[in-house]
Amino acid sequence: MELFEDPLFQSFAERVAMTATRGGAEWGEVRLTAERVSEGDRDSWHEEWTRTARIVEGWAEDSARGGHRVSAREAFLRACTYHRIAYYPLFGEPVDPRLVMSFGRSAACFERFAALGEPRLLPQEIPYEGTTLPGCFCPADASGTPRPLLIAVNGYDSALPEMYWSHAVPALRRGYHCLLVDGPGQGRALIEQGLHLRPDWEHVIGPVVDHALTLPGVDGDRLVLMGWSLGGYLAPRAAAGEPRVAALVADPGQWDMIDTFRTQLPLPRGLRDRLPDVDPGELEPHLTPLVENPVHCWKMVQRAMWVHGVKNLGEYIVDTGRYRLSDVAARIACPTLVAVAEDDPVGAAAETLYDALTCPRTLVRFSEAEGAADHVECWNRSRFDQRVYDWLDDVLA
Repeated sequence: MELFEDPLFQSFAERVAMTATRGGAEWGEVRLTAERVSEGDRDSWHEEWTRTARIVEGWAEDSARGGHRVSAREAFLRACTYHRIAYYPLFGEPVDPRLVMSFGRSAACFERFAALGEPRLLPQEIPYEGTTLPGCFCPADASGTPRPLLIAVNGYDSALPEMYWSHAVPALRRGYHCLLVDGPGQGRALIEQGLHLRPDWEHVIGPVVDHALTLPGVDGDRLVLMGWSLGGYLAPRAAAGEPRVAALVADPGQWDMIDTFRTQLPLPRGLRDRLPDVDPGELEPHLTPLVENPVHCWKMVQRAMWVHGVKNLGEYIVDTGRYRLSDVAARIACPTLVAVAEDDPVGAAAETLYDALTCPRTLVRFSEAEGAADHVECWNRSRFDQRVYDWLDDVLA
């Protein structure tokens, strides 16, 4: 499925298309929108995806006015996706007003989608250090019968609605409640509240668990923490400091973030060996050539510097030295599944995490042969869900 020659635009388009398996997009709408976008033109990208989003949102409103709940709900979810993907090329500081606008429209469409569910999905404001974090409680049913709860931990650049596709749908199908949360550096917490990423995710998940235990029908003895993408670091870090977690899934498993840069950055050996204990200014001359690649520029300059709240690439690399699992992995006590997919460089250290665990542990590999290669098994989440939820069912039985 090639829609763009531009590798950055192609990656964004794939991110939309993969949600079609669970109603987040329609291939025809994706294809037609892509045909209107000018290659490499970020203004064109935002304009055309916003155009599609508004059309589909209009269809949703038409059905809602006619009392057609299912049709309205389905269209609101697709409009949510298209508004969300419209702002991806605009990531970064200073924050583009168009990004804020598109994020707001995406969130509004998701709220309309949530309100039309049976049972309804319930927006949450989770108390956190003098403010709140946005959440959405997705109940498996409205009976109040105690059920396990899956708490979804997001990644670097996702937002809460995308986790409905990846986490909530499979959880609800299997009788799990699901709580979607955007923490510091993610979704609304970043875009509207200015909260930046932090390494000690136990201080984020603690308040989330406190809140989760107040929700109707939640079995407090069967709390699951599942992180995807960067959440494969954040969730294990949280579980190491949160004893109320009954099971953990890291997709993919990760290790100390700085180790990735030690092996991948074009640095002189002496400088590389001193990471992260270096002056950020020493790193800048060696990092500048990287951002000539549009994908690297987006990931490191537009995304990472904004999410981490730093001013330059050198500060970003130094800051990743705080993101460590080596200090805490042995404290994870709950049964843990570490996922690793073929051709997913983010999971390169998954086995390092697995080897460091002293709790009951399982390593699950996903392959191209089963159509589940690449980052977070994005092209075969059904296979991921099958293997992971079968494991969870057994662990929580």
